[in-house]
Amino acid sequence: MRGASRASLAEARDQLVETAGEAGERIGNELFAVVALLDSEHGLRRLVSDPARSGEAKAGLIRTLLDGKVSAVTLDLLSRMVAARWSVPRDLSDAVGELAVVAFSIAAEQAGQLDDLEDDLFRFGRVVAGQPELRDALVDQALPAERKRELLAALLDGKVSELAERLLTQAVLQPRGRSLEANLDSYAQLVAERRQRLVALVRVASPLTEQQQQRLADGLVRLYGHEVHLNIVLDRQVVGGISVQVGDELIDGSVASRLAELRRRLAG
Repeated sequence: MRGASRASLAEARDQLVETAGEAGERIGNELFAVVALLDSEHGLRRLVSDPARSGEAKAGLIRTLLDGKVSAVTLDLLSRMVAARWSVPRDLSDAVGELAVVAFSIAAEQAGQLDDLEDDLFRFGRVVAGQPELRDALVDQALPAERKRELLAALLDGKVSELAERLLTQAVLQPRGRSLEANLDSYAQLVAERRQRLVALVRVASPLTEQQQQRLADGLVRLYGHEVHLNIVLDRQVVGGISVQVGDELIDGSVASRLAELRRRLAG
């Protein structure tokens, strides 16, 4: 998001953090329901994000529509959001969806499960990446939502927290035009941001010792100036050394990358 949308999202996030209290999970569920409504009712989305309409009129519309259907905290948050300025209508629904994940992060933090939530999202992403048939089933538009829900329930039963299961189900059943991997990465990053830390995807050919992990984490903290959480993946294609990705930045010291670079130079 850019410009007005980014500023409006930041303001809404601050409000959510200040008012969520112990109702994070409920707020998250309500916000996800509103995202589904905005995605399905394009006319409504245009009305509540139309810059030509007054903020008061848009807030009144959303209050009339949702009064008694969502909690007071959620209703106040949404009223302020629709009264704010958004660069394009899609940004409003994207922001509501993002805040839903933040609300679940707040709920996990309250329950002392924030690390577990982040790890559950990451592990599920690795499971999906390693099982193409499972991924194909989860993203198959021809497979009914109820069948996907049953598949997820069987796959996740007793293996992840309830909060993680809710987010994973959301990522699968309401992809909103994004790939499953993109949604999982986005959710994991938002959870990590709740801890004010970065996520580093580390690819190695063999497991790192605890001492090696600590040295790597310390080095990344010095480099980025933030706490860094390591998600470590064993990848035989790395060959040797290590490959670290933080956001869009790749720090690649693997033998595989050096061989690939050498082949490019020889080919040139």
